[in-house]
Amino acid sequence: MAKDIRIERYSGAALHRYISELARLRIEVFRDFPYLYDGDYDYEKKYLQLYIDIPESVVVLAFDGDKVVGASTAIPMQYETDPIKKPFLEQGYPLDEVFYCSESVLNKNYRGLGLGVRFFEEREAHAKDLGGFKTLTFCCVERPVDHPRRPENYVPLDMFWNKRGYVKHPELNTTYLWKDLDDTQETAKPMIFWLKDER
Repeated sequence: MAKDIRIERYSGAALHRYISELARLRIEVFRDFPYLYDGDYDYEKKYLQLYIDIPESVVVLAFDGDKVVGASTAIPMQYETDPIKKPFLEQGYPLDEVFYCSESVLNKNYRGLGLGVRFFEEREAHAKDLGGFKTLTFCCVERPVDHPRRPENYVPLDMFWNKRGYVKHPELNTTYLWKDLDDTQETAKPMIFWLKDER
């Protein structure tokens, strides 16, 4: 495997050419625990259209040659969906001061190379370039410790996120619907937000 990975930031229309690869990568990575997402290609393309439509968004891509092996997305909170915005509105956060780091996905063969750190650095740099953001945030799904699909060697990313300066805020929570592997319909999943104060 090549270790010379190229990292680039994209926004708006420049993303068009990568939407199919991004959709494929999201479906592939999110099948794993803790998301267990039974992905739908058409839904993914529709979801990713948001990042094309909003010029202030960013998608950080990791390339091995011409192949996209990782991606990380972020967008100003004011453009996010209602389930994501709601807890911040309820807690009195000005949405135009919050930058939402949506997700990071990385092919298994490219983990352990420091790309997760680069993804955070690039998204945070984009927020700084835009200016005006006092809070950086992301959310993750909460699965029970005895979940039947939890791998024996599973290690949550809490320590990694703490090292990046993010703190878990259980008072900021929401639910999101998706269909788990082996399920026949969507169910609500609890999501907890992590915050980094940039003030």
